[in-house]
Amino acid sequence: MIFSERLKQEREKRGWSQTELAEKIQVSRQAVSKWETGKNYPSIEVIIDLSDLFGITIDELLRSDEELKAKVIQDSKQLAYPKWKVFFDSVFLLGALMLVVKLGILALNHFAGTNITILEGLPKAVPNFLPLALMLIGGIASDQLKNKYVD
Repeated sequence: MIFSERLKQEREKRGWSQTELAEKIQVSRQAVSKWETGKNYPSIEVIIDLSDLFGITIDELLRSDEELKAKVIQDSKQLAYPKWKVFFDSVFLLGALMLVVKLGILALNHFAGTNITILEGLPKAVPNFLPLALMLIGGIASDQLKNKYVD
């Protein structure tokens, strides 16, 4: 039996309307209707709530519905370290911004005849390679993290 049929069967067995079920799990009646017609599937959190409400295992709700199982698996994948990914994306963007600013200053110095210095007092390698280093570190680390999921 697929999920939509099982959901409707369990709801009707208890004599509940779609509206009553929706109120019990705090969703709209339209959501319940879409689940029962197979037009949409609930999130894993709602599936857990339904399992608890009906007193049946999640396995009993999902076992025969391959499409829903695939959706639940996809929905349950979360980045293991989302804050680190955001951090490394920010490091990459900072490096890119520094590179644009450096190129802008070099263009002004060359074409407008200004004499703007970048991070005076530091070794020349720092302002020359810092943007590139930040972009490389941020890009590589972000790319490594994007495929790491919680198992």
